[in-house]
Amino acid sequence: MDYSVIDRYIDRLIAETTPDAPVWNIENIRHGKPAGWNYIDGCMLTSLYSIYKLTGDKKYLEFIDNFVDYYISDEGEILGYKPEDYNLDNLNEGRVLFDLYRETCKSKYLKAIGLLHRQLEEQPRTAAGNFWHKKIYPNQVWLDGLYMAQVFYTRYETELNRGKGYADIVKQFKTVYENMYDRDKKLYYHGWDYSATALWSDAQTGLSKSFWLRAIGWYTVGLIDTICYMDRSRPDLKAELITIFRRTIEGLEQYIDPAKHMFWQVVDQGGREGNYLEASGSAMLAYAMMKGARFGCVDKRFAKVGKSVFDGICEEYLTETDGKLNLGGICLMAGLGPEDKPHRNGTFEYYISEPVVENDAKGTGPFVMAYTEVKRLIK
Repeated sequence: MDYSVIDRYIDRLIAETTPDAPVWNIENIRHGKPAGWNYIDGCMLTSLYSIYKLTGDKKYLEFIDNFVDYYISDEGEILGYKPEDYNLDNLNEGRVLFDLYRETCKSKYLKAIGLLHRQLEEQPRTAAGNFWHKKIYPNQVWLDGLYMAQVFYTRYETELNRGKGYADIVKQFKTVYENMYDRDKKLYYHGWDYSATALWSDAQTGLSKSFWLRAIGWYTVGLIDTICYMDRSRPDLKAELITIFRRTIEGLEQYIDPAKHMFWQVVDQGGREGNYLEASGSAMLAYAMMKGARFGCVDKRFAKVGKSVFDGICEEYLTETDGKLNLGGICLMAGLGPEDKPHRNGTFEYYISEPVVENDAKGTGPFVMAYTEVKRLIK
């Protein structure tokens, strides 16, 4: 494949985007939401910074700086951010602030980091010690949240707090592994309600019903990024995460579709009527496999496995219309509850019912991240 077409795809997304109207935020566009701080933009900005670090092309850094600068005042206040929501999703975009502060020395980026970290200090927790996913989801742990919060948390500890919170970070991952991992299927359930009272939760275990691909992708990427952002001060804790990551990746390999080299929306139900090969989660796992192999966290062969998944996405979902590349096969959104949304019940039928779109950053961001790993391989 001529991978250079992906560079043109990235350039188009940048050219068509302004901070108040990012072309990749399909969710906001569809629902008419105003511009504001959100994890979807964060996915894309993180991927663009990765491309910048790999290529050294300043256009990416300038774009990210201009985009984020729009959202943050000189006092470090963040447009559209409400700390009182205690929403872990809102921390994801904060990880790029560490990079921007180092690159630009703008004090407002450091102030914004402090604002987001104060949310973590006050974030409600389950009795097991894990952050609630959001204030509106009491006692609920979602796989998504491990990516949204723990990577930001780790960067803060490494760069600003001498790793004092590492034990807490690792404990939260371990608790998820111990309670949400099905050792027979070698997959993680999307959600766990510690109180076992949510409409979607099992009355005994508190677990949700199905294995949603993107949730597993978020968690797995969260693991490898956390591992790589930890310093060398606690090798024992890092080793615990590497063990969990290795078991996670090795368990997932069996679910790769042998013909298309991708993962299914509901991971263990490949070929079932209504199920489909999904791009965003497949890209996340491709990225995690390749990066994990590069850092020695899994066997080196997973670099080739991850690349084959990436190539499968390109073959299946990268198309051209009117001279423009588009990435399809992206589940727009999925969640669990709350009570006024009983259709979000964690069943197979629910996960396959959500819209499938093109070019949403929940897919394009991970796709570009995986592309950076492919570029490293082919170098």
